[in-house]
Amino acid sequence: MKTFALSIMASVAGVALATSAPALAAQPAATKADVDAIVDREWKDLDALYVDLHSHPELAFQEERSAALLAARMRKLGFTVTEHVGKTGVVAVYHNGTGPTVLVRTELDGLPIEEKTGLSYASRAQQKGEDGKPTFVTHACGHDNHMTWWIGTASALVAMKDRWQGTLVFIGQPAEEEVSGAKAMLKDGLFTRFPKPDYGFSAHVDPTLAGTVHVKQGPTTSAVDTILITFKGVGAHGSMPDKGIDPIVEGAHFVTDVQSVIARQKDPWKFGVVTVGSFHAGSVSNIIPDHADLQLTLRSYDPDVRRVMNDGVETTARAVAEMAHAPAPDIRHTFTASPIVNDPALAASSAALLKTALGADKVVLIPETAPGWTASEDYSELVNAGMTRSVYFSIGGYDQAAFDRFKAEGKPVPVNHSPFFAPTHDVAIRTGIETLTLAVLGVTAK
Repeated sequence: MKTFALSIMASVAGVALATSAPALAAQPAATKADVDAIVDREWKDLDALYVDLHSHPELAFQEERSAALLAARMRKLGFTVTEHVGKTGVVAVYHNGTGPTVLVRTELDGLPIEEKTGLSYASRAQQKGEDGKPTFVTHACGHDNHMTWWIGTASALVAMKDRWQGTLVFIGQPAEEEVSGAKAMLKDGLFTRFPKPDYGFSAHVDPTLAGTVHVKQGPTTSAVDTILITFKGVGAHGSMPDKGIDPIVEGAHFVTDVQSVIARQKDPWKFGVVTVGSFHAGSVSNIIPDHADLQLTLRSYDPDVRRVMNDGVETTARAVAEMAHAPAPDIRHTFTASPIVNDPALAASSAALLKTALGADKVVLIPETAPGWTASEDYSELVNAGMTRSVYFSIGGYDQAAFDRFKAEGKPVPVNHSPFFAPTHDVAIRTGIETLTLAVLGVTAK
C-alpha cells in the first residue's frame, strides 16, 4: 500500500493544489474544498490510523506506542521530530520560510476505563494503573480523534505549503488526563529547545452535532484541582466497631458534607463543582479497615471560588476526622491547571474565517461574557508559558443519526469519559482537519 506521507507529498503537484490557487482571505470556501480533497484522497489511511489508535490506547506517561506511531508519520512528512520530551511527548517542527511560528497540539493518553461501545475495533488493552494493578484502557475522551486530525492537519499543511510561510511546531502531549503532561514538556525545555510559538491552536471533540465548531472568546475551560485524602482509622473486627475507628464512615460523612461547601459557602451565581471520583477502603466484609482513600476533582472559573472550595474541602475533611476521634487525615494536592483563556480577537477572526469556509450555520462564536465549558485542560499551561495568542476549538462528535438512535432507544447521548463514548469519527476528524488547517492558514497565509 502506498504510504500516507508519500501520497500526500505527491499531491502537491496536483492541479487542485496549484500555486495559482486563490488566497485564503479571498476564497476560504475554495481553500476548504482543497483541504477536503486531500482528506478524500487519504481517508482510507486516516481511518486505519484512527482504528489503530482507538484499539491501542495508553495511559498517561505510558504512551510509547502512540508517540512512536505519530513520530514516524511526521518524519515521513518532512518534519524534524524529537521524541521523549516530557517523558513520552513528541515535538515535530517544519520550517517553511520566514513567518510566524504556530503550535498545533494533540493529546496522546487514554483513560482507565473498560470500553463498552460494542465497536468491532473496541479496545481490550490493559496497562498498570495508578495503584499498580492492571486496568482496561480506552480513548473515552476522544484523543484518538485528536491524534488523527493532528496528522491530517500536518499533511494538509505540507501539501499546501505554497499557500503559507512560517514554522509549524506540532506537539503530541502526554498525560492530559492527569493535567500534568504540559508541565512535564515545559520543564523539559519545550519553549527553549524548540521555537516558541506566536500562535497556538488545539481542539477537542465533544458530544454535540458533528460538523459543527464552537469557538469561545476569553475563558474557555475551568480550573481544576485534584486532591487525594486519606482518612485514618483503627482496624477492628466487624462485630466490634467500638474497638476501632471506622475510616469508611469518615469518608461517607465527608462525601455528603463536602457538598455543603458548594451549597452554602460558594457564591451561588458562580460556577463550582466538587466531585469525589474514587473511594477505596477495606478488603472484606467483616473487617473495619485502618484507612480510606478518596480522590477528588474541583472545578471552577473564579479565583475566589477556587480558594473557597479548596479551603472548604480541607476544613470538612479535618472536621469529619475530629468528629470520629480519628487522627487528622492526609490531604495532598496533586494535579492542578488554570483555565484556558482564548485570545478574543483571534477567536473572532478564526470563527469568521470558519463561518465563511464551513457555513455560517456550522460555526458558533461564544462571547467572553458567556460561561465556558466545565471540563478542564492543561493546554492552559502552554498558553500561560507565553503563548498568549491561542484558540481552543470544540468540535462536534455525533451525527444526527446517532442522536436519533439514542433518542429512539430512550438513552442519553454518551459524553466524554463514558465507556460508551463513540463519536462519529469520520465527520469529527474531517471537521477537525478543516478547522485546524484553516486556522493555521489564517495566521500564516501569504
